[in-house]
Amino acid sequence: MDVDINDGKDRIGPMYRDRHVLITGGTGFMGKALIEKLLRCTEVAKIYLLVRTKKGKSPKARLEDMFSNPLFAQVIELRGLNTLLAQCVVIPGDVTEPELGISAEDRKRIVENVSIIYHCAATIRFDEALKKAVLLNTRGTKLMVELAKQCKKLEMFGHVSTSYCHLNEKLLMEKPYPPPADPHKVIKAVEWLEDDIVDGITKKILGECPNTYAYTKALGEAVVVEAMKDIPVVIFRPSIVVPTWREPISGWTDNINGPVGLLIGAGKGVIRSMYCNSTGYGDYLPVDFGVSAICVGTWNFIGRKLCRVHRRIANGFEVFEYYANNQWDFDNAGINHLRDQINEEEKVKFKIDAGGVEINEYFENCIWGARRFILKESDESVPAAKRHMRVMWCVDKICKTIIYGAFFYYFGMWLYNKVFAGAV
Repeated sequence: MDVDINDGKDRIGPMYRDRHVLITGGTGFMGKALIEKLLRCTEVAKIYLLVRTKKGKSPKARLEDMFSNPLFAQVIELRGLNTLLAQCVVIPGDVTEPELGISAEDRKRIVENVSIIYHCAATIRFDEALKKAVLLNTRGTKLMVELAKQCKKLEMFGHVSTSYCHLNEKLLMEKPYPPPADPHKVIKAVEWLEDDIVDGITKKILGECPNTYAYTKALGEAVVVEAMKDIPVVIFRPSIVVPTWREPISGWTDNINGPVGLLIGAGKGVIRSMYCNSTGYGDYLPVDFGVSAICVGTWNFIGRKLCRVHRRIANGFEVFEYYANNQWDFDNAGINHLRDQINEEEKVKFKIDAGGVEINEYFENCIWGARRFILKESDESVPAAKRHMRVMWCVDKICKTIIYGAFFYYFGMWLYNKVFAGAV
């Protein structure tokens, strides 16, 4: 690339000029954030969104609903809703369906125009049924790879994997690892076996793998690695993706997965304790950092080439325990290298480092975001929420005092009768 790193010009946004991008999982948490980032910060020509019909809503209606999310308020104000709707092309389809459920006309459209693919679609439920997880995380990835191989202008297939795809590795390097099984054989097996049979043998199939998520994501990654000899591939491995740090709004989220669920549960007094390693560290990644890293990684790759009440909580803790009580180290030389490749203006627009992030302030924003975007509680209700919290605190202390008082009273009576009364 000819532009000097210190000339202060944004090279990442313009890189998308005249390029057509296909995104799967666009209505998901990270997918929404990626779409917003591309629309606000790059010069992307078209964004094709593979969207399925859900709960009676058509793909087009789901796209329109997506733009009503607070996440898109800023970019809508900047560019106008009609402009954004014109820039985003809905492709009706389903990653779990044969041939992705795409019509011949739409497939031709993709093959002729798309140069960048971001495969974000996945089930992130740790306790997902194995068959469903395989069909989405593994077979869905295989079908996307097959589509990518047909694209005439393909410059990059970006696969959004996870840092937790190979949990047997305490130090995960930025390189491919052998899968826990042959992905193609697993796909064939779940395709012809009945659901109840697959459920019955799931634990045996998983082996040492703690859940279906990690297992099927590892298989999916293996499919992508296998395709590296045929298509240009970049694998992104984000860790625990959490609410936005700052872009475009602080604390934005659309789900209660991971830390947000814990924050809400603790704030509402439902969760009182959690079994975990208190000296461990949390590998979390604000979603705005994650999508910025995807954009920077794309620029770097193409540029260098051109140059998710108590039962649910209990179940949730059960699947979290493995992660909360183990630690891994992840090699991040690649992302460190990316940081060195971008100039100051690009670092501001596409932030991928933790510099300037004040952790307490960030999680305070996460709490505010959970109230606004998940619980749909207005800021005006904060005083009432604080009063409720004080009442809950008093009730907690009173109950504990009564329990402890009763215990020591009866223990004292027992001890007196046992020792002193016998002596008299």
